[in-house]
Amino acid sequence: MNWTDLRQSLIGKVPPVVLPPSLKLPVLPTAVIEFNRKADDPNAGAHELAKIVEADAGLTCELLKHANSASMGLRTRVNGAKQALSVLGIRNVKMLLISFGVERALKASQSKLVNFQVFAAGNLERALFARELSRRTGADSELSFAASMLTDFLLPALGNELLETYLSFLSLPDSTRPALVQFERKAFGWDHALAMGQMMHSWNFPDDLVCSVLLHHAGLTLLKHPQMKSTSCAVVACASLIPDPLKQSPDGLKQLLELEAMIPNLSLQEMAENVQKSFQELGQGLKNPFPLVRRLEKLLVSASPPGQLTTASSGP
Repeated sequence: MNWTDLRQSLIGKVPPVVLPPSLKLPVLPTAVIEFNRKADDPNAGAHELAKIVEADAGLTCELLKHANSASMGLRTRVNGAKQALSVLGIRNVKMLLISFGVERALKASQSKLVNFQVFAAGNLERALFARELSRRTGADSELSFAASMLTDFLLPALGNELLETYLSFLSLPDSTRPALVQFERKAFGWDHALAMGQMMHSWNFPDDLVCSVLLHHAGLTLLKHPQMKSTSCAVVACASLIPDPLKQSPDGLKQLLELEAMIPNLSLQEMAENVQKSFQELGQGLKNPFPLVRRLEKLLVSASPPGQLTTASSGP
């Protein structure tokens, strides 16, 4: 894929989104923005990039924790940002810093629209699902995770500023409620994906990351596209089908069930269980009252013949 051409086709000719002037946007750490700008500079060396990371002690701690985690399986302990850059590579560090920065910014946010703990938990679950699915499709797992973390970055702030409009969306009957992006386009002339994509481009974020956010409500269609099916755009769009407090995709779970027929040897239940394990390791106190694994178990029970228990629902 030529990601620059795709990004230009998606937002190049679209007028800039005019957000409410009083909108209080969540703020990414300065180090994340600066690292992204410098990482593409061929004259920027590892020492300079490491200094940017180390200027933020929290980001440095998160980066080293990830590099030394059991999942990485490194034989040598990573003791500094420069060594992490050498071991993980600049691109992977870039994606990790974005993910850490988004998580921090969201934790500092508040929402009048939804329970923020539930919102943040769902955001992390979708990102973990995107990472898990990318390993089965050949997509870039860290890019998929970072993009999925960013997809709903603006929604808490938009919900605070445009509360009545978003509440009117939630009050629509389930049978007639459109996808959230369709509702936003009609109400505002833009949607949160376009607004976030334009903002990310202004931050000099990579075009493949920007495109993954711009297309995150494309559903399963990207999995059927010969050039897109193994990209982060496709897996992030699939992850965005997981039901969330804002009911963004009315038939999202129904679409998600089609994945098993589209991807050979894929077990959605197994994926959901892996996501739940990762969530428990990385959630840092977040509680997800409606995890995907439970939603799938409920579907299995409801689909079972009367008097017959499924494997997922058996036991105490």
